[in-house]
Amino acid sequence: MNNFRLISALLKKDILLETRQQYSFYGVLLYIASSTFVVYLTMGQPEEKVWNGLFWVLQLFICINAVAKSFLQENRGRMLYYYSLSSPIHFVLAKLLFNAILMLFMTLISIGIFSLLLGNPTVRFIEFILVSLLGGISLSMVFTFLAAIAAKAQQQAAMMAIMGFPIIIPQLLLLMKVSGAAFTSAIQNGWWQMVAMLFVLDLLVLALAVILFPFLWRD
Repeated sequence: MNNFRLISALLKKDILLETRQQYSFYGVLLYIASSTFVVYLTMGQPEEKVWNGLFWVLQLFICINAVAKSFLQENRGRMLYYYSLSSPIHFVLAKLLFNAILMLFMTLISIGIFSLLLGNPTVRFIEFILVSLLGGISLSMVFTFLAAIAAKAQQQAAMMAIMGFPIIIPQLLLLMKVSGAAFTSAIQNGWWQMVAMLFVLDLLVLALAVILFPFLWRD
C-alpha cells in the first residue's frame, strides 16, 4: 500500500508540473496540428498505406517531443531530493506511468486530427484505436527509459535520438504492420501473435527499466 501511495504521489507531481508548464503541452499539440495540416496541403487525403505510415512517423516524433523532457528537465539537485524520498523503482515506474498516460492522450488527439484533415480510410476503426493506444504506450516506455540514460550525458537530446532510432525502428515497423490490418475487412494470419509480441516487448522494456535504473540512480 505504501508503494502504491508513493508511486501515486510521484505521478501526481508530474501531472502538476505538466499542468503548470502548459507551454510544452500546447507546443506538442501545435506540432500535431501543424504537421498534419502540412501533409493535408501537400497530399490531400492519401491512400491507406501512406496514411498509416504517416501516422506512425508522426507518433514517433510526438513521443520524442513529449516524453524526452521527463528526465531531461530534472536537474541534479532535484534528483538528489527524490533520492532521499523514494526508491529508484518507484521513481521510474511513476515516470513510465505518467508518460504512458500522456502518450495515450496525444494518440487520441492525433487520430482525431488525422481523421478530420486526412480522412479515415480504416475499415475497423475500433481495432485501429486499440492498436494505436498500445503502440503509444510502447513508444513512451522505450523513450522514457532512453531519456533516463541520456539524462546522464552532456548532449542529452542528441544522445537519446542516437540511441533511440536504431532501437525503435523494428518496433515501429511492427506497429505499422499490426495497424495495417485495420484497413482490411479480414484479419491477417498471425495478427494476434504480433499483438502479443508488442505486449512482450513492453514487458521487456519494463523489466529492463526496473533492473537497470537503480544503477543510473546511484550514479
